[in-house]
Amino acid sequence: MIDSGIDRRDFLKVLGWSGAAVALSGCGNTSIEDGKETVVSYVEANDYMVPGIGVYFNSTCAQCDAGCSINGRIREGRVLKLEGNPDSAINKGKLCGLGQAGVQHHYNPDRVREPLLRKGNKGEAISWDKAYALIAEKMAGVQGDEIALLSGGVSGHLKVLLGNYLDSLNTKNHFVYEAVAPGVVRAANQKAYGVEMPRYRLDKAKVILSFGADFLGAWVSPVHFSQQYAQFRKGVDGQRGVLVQVESKMTLTGANADRWLAVKPGTEGVLALGIINALGTAAGEVADLVKEYSLVRVSRETGVSVSQIEKVTALLKMRSPSLVLAGSAAEGYAHGSQNAAAINLLNQVLGNVGKTIEAPVSVPFPQMVPSKGNTAALKKFNDGLSAGKYKVVFSFGANPVFTAPGAFKFKDNFAKAGFKVAFAHYLDETALQADLVLPLDSALEDWGTQVPEYLTEGAQINIQQPLMEKLHANTRGVGDIVLALLKQKKSEEYKSYEDYYAYLRSALLQNKGALGGGGADDDTFWTDTLSRGIVKLAGSAVGLTGHQNVAGLKLPAVAEENEHYPLYLIPGVTASLRDGRHTNQPWLQESPDPLTTIVWDSWVEIHPKKATELGIVEGDIVEVTSRTGSVKAQVYIFPGIHPEAVSIPVGRGHDAMGRYAKGYGVNPFQIMDAVFEVETGELAMHETRVKIHKTGQRVLVVKDEGAAGALQMGRKIASRVSTDQIDLSKEV
Repeated sequence: MIDSGIDRRDFLKVLGWSGAAVALSGCGNTSIEDGKETVVSYVEANDYMVPGIGVYFNSTCAQCDAGCSINGRIREGRVLKLEGNPDSAINKGKLCGLGQAGVQHHYNPDRVREPLLRKGNKGEAISWDKAYALIAEKMAGVQGDEIALLSGGVSGHLKVLLGNYLDSLNTKNHFVYEAVAPGVVRAANQKAYGVEMPRYRLDKAKVILSFGADFLGAWVSPVHFSQQYAQFRKGVDGQRGVLVQVESKMTLTGANADRWLAVKPGTEGVLALGIINALGTAAGEVADLVKEYSLVRVSRETGVSVSQIEKVTALLKMRSPSLVLAGSAAEGYAHGSQNAAAINLLNQVLGNVGKTIEAPVSVPFPQMVPSKGNTAALKKFNDGLSAGKYKVVFSFGANPVFTAPGAFKFKDNFAKAGFKVAFAHYLDETALQADLVLPLDSALEDWGTQVPEYLTEGAQINIQQPLMEKLHANTRGVGDIVLALLKQKKSEEYKSYEDYYAYLRSALLQNKGALGGGGADDDTFWTDTLSRGIVKLAGSAVGLTGHQNVAGLKLPAVAEENEHYPLYLIPGVTASLRDGRHTNQPWLQESPDPLTTIVWDSWVEIHPKKATELGIVEGDIVEVTSRTGSVKAQVYIFPGIHPEAVSIPVGRGHDAMGRYAKGYGVNPFQIMDAVFEVETGELAMHETRVKIHKTGQRVLVVKDEGAAGALQMGRKIASRVSTDQIDLSKEV
């Protein structure tokens, strides 16, 4: 409903529509008339429920930012199972284990169920009216630059509402933070291709050379890439695809590679330039740049043998097109941008731009495109906290007290904010430090729209709808909370919307012509939209640039040995736990790590050679110490890691967040040094140097594989032998 006091331009801003598509829709493509119709919330129970018979609804997975569409099975009014929506171009009916565990997030017994106000060291339950009144009271007299919001990545109409709320507060202090994000790769892609995230066509490549991009595990859009990878393995023109993975710590993708190359940490760019030189096709500035990177020098600096480099080069020459990817293993250093630039340059020299690297599609509604999170935002926010700049702070969708590097001293700085409001599902480490905690609906009982960062085919808007009635009466969706706060500031503009559902429905109906529903009545369009769970848009392709620009590309000298901290710490990012926001979902805790099969605990991966040198065996408890701090964990001897590195998986080591997270494992974030990537300001997550020593304690490592040579029911179920002894034509 358009209020008579609001002109159309302001109304469109309220609803989140801007750009060319609005002109296409015009003013006549809706039956909503000024003062004639009120949108009310969906509150009635389903009248078609039959006991014992399941019904299905489409929605959007919120377990990560990939934007997979889901299909939920509901019986007797309760969601039981999630699967992928076959109509989604992103996941095409498939769903990963992380997505499946969304049901456990929904039913988790440790969810916050009512607003909590800090009273000393305890939380006192209060009403929503009192919570909103308290926020209004704390806002009185506060200037815009004294207010800050820290959030995870946001898109769709929630992003619009948040932007409108921050505008009403006259503040620009919105810090979008993701603890594990490809911030450096985005920047390098922008320079090389003109876009932050092009479309990677694994299915069109005959060779994939990946520098630590764990596209089968936790990188960008793993369900989509896994399906493309299956096509890649079937082959192009009769040639089965070959995967070469270059990294210092083996990932799930590395474990699936035809050839895994252990590279010295931080030298990925050196290897890329060495391969360009060995190809012998570079000319001009590129040839001048790479001529110093001889095979002998590159082998010496990277630790990859000359013969292996020659084999990779021959493979790239023989099979075209190829695809070269830069992942976390390359970007996690102070010179990460230079590594990524060298890797992208290899793509350009090989002629992959326009073949296996395609232009993405733009979304015609710029207000709704995702705000991408990074770690540079956390540093800026932390600096402001340290300086005592903020009197009121809001946070949601991130847990910086847990994920901030220990060197930030974030918890101490966070305490300097005058009044802290956390929108939270659980009392995690950040919520425990807040003055007011506002409990959130789960993604399976909330409304929303989402625009994924990585669009695989065309532009689209994902629809999120409740799969069942709310479990807890006093939780709210983020959209409902922000709408209520907006009404405190701009009551006339938002008085027509009873809740976020009403706002969302009105927004979509107002522009249904541009969303493909111009000929349908409002109810039909709305029902069809919810039924599909996806609105596909006619976006336009963004132009790619393939110019081989080497300006500013200069790799630093290989780091010298550090006698005090001789080992690199590589934080391991797993497909299940990511940055730790899902650790309280027991399915994920008990899902064996794909490479070690360890469950419910942390571990320190050490190469057998280094373990022998230090006199360490599996199960030893070691202390891993950096300049910032130390943690103690059990050892797992693992050949899939460079001898000069150790790895600890991130995600565990919580001090809070519920019974399934608290007290399990250690948190490697707390020992990370404050080292930043030079060009982007991103946290250099692989630059922390550590030392290790034995504590004298030892445990039995709990893992699904059991001890080597173990028996089950008196039978040997699997044996381990070296690869040179295996004859696959015979039984092992």
